Amino acid sequence: MPARAIFGINVLFSFLVWGIVARQYIWPTLRHRPRAEALRPLLLLHAFRFVGLAFLIPGVVSPNLSAAFARPAAYGDLLTATLALLSLATLKTRGGIILVWAFNVIGTSDLLYAFYVADRVGVGQDPGLQGAAYFIPTTPGSCISTCAMASLVATTVELREPPECSWQRQSFGSPSMIMKTNRGLAFKSFDGGNYVT
Repeated sequence: MPARAIFGINVLFSFLVWGIVARQYIWPTLRHRPRAEALRPLLLLHAFRFVGLAFLIPGVVSPNLSAAFARPAAYGDLLTATLALLSLATLKTRGGIILVWAFNVIGTSDLLYAFYVADRVGVGQDPGLQGAAYFIPTTPGSCISTCAMASLVATTVELREPPECSWQRQSFGSPSMIMKTNRGLAFKSFDGGNYVT
């Protein structure tokens, strides 16, 4: 079987498996959480994208690996990881949501551009060019498929409507917030209490 076909099958199965994991386990867990809480684990996952810097390390990758692929892939991943961490730090602010959108657009663009350039310069045809970094796009736990699915889930979280909220003062005097969620009503007490459903 040609190396390009093996490379493609690895990437395809990686995306397929992570798609199933996202649909069956990740999305059901995150969909009922408030936006900031649902985005937090997705942003943490993307913070590991600094791994793309491996494309710049001689000895890890072949010296013949095209710089047209290696540099944008490495620095795009580093920028995405940085934006993920900045988004995480400011998540509960208006600026944090703007950073999340910037992180998601840049991170997704980086992945798509890396695939486009890799195809143009023949990275998949000669897997030896990637050296030890071959694991980044191909293994089942691959950074690319994992991050692509996390970006898709993050976009879904960002686009959903926030729960309707109303304020009320309970009879014992502590202000609270009532939120209408998909599962019914949730109450948040502002005296340090937690959600009660």
